[in-house]
This record gives sequence, C-alpha cells and structure tokens, in this order.
Amino acid sequence: MGLLDALDRFLVQLCADGRSEHTRKQYDRHVRLLANWLASEGHSGDVDELSHELLARFLAAPQARTTRLGGSKKPTSMNALRSSLRAFFSYCRDAGWCRENPARLVRRARCSGPPPRGLSDQDRQRLLDELTVAQGPAARRDHMWIDLLLNSGMRLSAALRLQMEDVDFEQGVIIAHDCKNDRIERVILPRDLLDHLRGYCAEREPGYLFVGRNGQPISRRHAARRLSLWLQQAGCKGASHPHALRHTFATRLLRKSGNLGVVQRALGHRAITSTTIYIQVADAELREALGG
Repeated sequence: MGLLDALDRFLVQLCADGRSEHTRKQYDRHVRLLANWLASEGHSGDVDELSHELLARFLAAPQARTTRLGGSKKPTSMNALRSSLRAFFSYCRDAGWCRENPARLVRRARCSGPPPRGLSDQDRQRLLDELTVAQGPAARRDHMWIDLLLNSGMRLSAALRLQMEDVDFEQGVIIAHDCKNDRIERVILPRDLLDHLRGYCAEREPGYLFVGRNGQPISRRHAARRLSLWLQQAGCKGASHPHALRHTFATRLLRKSGNLGVVQRALGHRAITSTTIYIQVADAELREALGG
C-alpha cells in the first residue's frame, strides 16, 4: 500500500470518526511532508517498507524540523508532527497494510508552550474604543465579533459560523454548533454583550451573523486581517491574532473569579489541564507585582 493511498483512506476514517476538518488537514499536511521527504530519498513510499530507523531519520531531517520560512519549528509543533505520524501508522498497522508500526518508538518531547498572549487591559480598551466610534457596516460587523470573542471566550471559527437562530435572547446564551471536535456548546453571555448583540441582530436579516460582500460568512483569514487593521489603528501592540482575544477573556475571568473551574466551563475545555496554562499568566502578574 502506497503512503498517499493509505493517507486517503485514513482521512476518510477520520471523517467517519467525526474528527474536525482542521484535524484532518493537519494529518494530511504532516503525512504529505513525510511522503515528500521519502521521494527525495528515493524511497518507494510503500508503508510496509518503512522502518522505525527511517522514520527517525525523517524526524531529524531539516525538512521536518524547519518551517516554510526556514526557521526552526517550535517543540510543540514537532510534537504535533510526531503525534500525527503515531496515529497514522497505528491505523496502517491495524488496517493490515504493514506488519509493524514504524512509529512505535516515536516519543513526544517533554515541553510546554509559552504562556498564552492576550491583550493588556489598556490595549483591550483602546481596541473597543476604536471600534465603538468606527462607521459603516463592516466596522459594525467587526465590532460585534471582536466584542463577542473578548467577552465570551468563543473561538473564532465557531463565532463566524453563527446564525441568528443560534442566539437565545431570553436565556442570554448562544448555542454554538461548530465548536472544536464538532461539539455543540452553550455559551453564556454577559448583559452588556447581550445588549450589543440584540442591537446588532435587529439590523440584520435571518442567516449568518458575520458575512462579507458575497453574503457568506467571512473567512478566518479575512477576520485576522481585519483584527490586525483595527489593532494598528487603535495603537495596540503585542498579540494580534484572533485567538489572543480568547486568551484575553480567559485571563481576565481568572483574575476576576480566582476559579480555574469557572474558566474551564467558560472556554468549553473538556479537561481542566487545558485551562491550567492561564495559571502561568497569573504567575507572571505575581512576579510583576512583586517587582521581580
């Protein structure tokens, strides 16, 4: 069985298992990276001819360890690649396409990512002030989704797929259908955000909440560009990606509540271990307060 043929079947299995499109694309990208390296090494790419030594050579090779721009990959990115290969070749072994799993000896490195980077309180307020006075339909749309991420902690992908019918104004919640791992989440809205959303929806026709010129939801890439533009206009520095808005929400909520379980519930994390990264932020604030 050729590597790319096995990959096609693996992606079908992932879809059947309910894995998200983002997850499937990552597996596809990682296995194709291996396939390209094997081709450059003159290897046939037959999964039954791959050994753990060959896979180790790939993971140690520059093609695996450098980014598209030529820089070194972060340890967490290399761990993601290792995990993809372990899952893929475990599937190939279970499917009977190779006698042994060539990734059986691959281990994830022990590492932790940097603390999540959000906006400072000052930059957060500058951004919202800039959006409040901005004029035009696109500005009102951007103000709404940015306010939503800053004050509910929703992920960008889920927010951009929201439709009018997903908002329950009586209960003060959003029922988000396109969340991570295809989960449905109940997002509780604070009163000010709910009032903003009510006014925004009053001006719109039924359908998607955040649309572009073609009437379809704006893309993640377009949203990222728009956020970068607003941050620049507001004179904000530091983190400029949409996920920083979610980090900002979580950091402020932990500071206000002092309860990691509350933050876990608000972010929709299945395991509280995913939420503990925000304790690092609290540690950084303690160090700053101590003057060290």
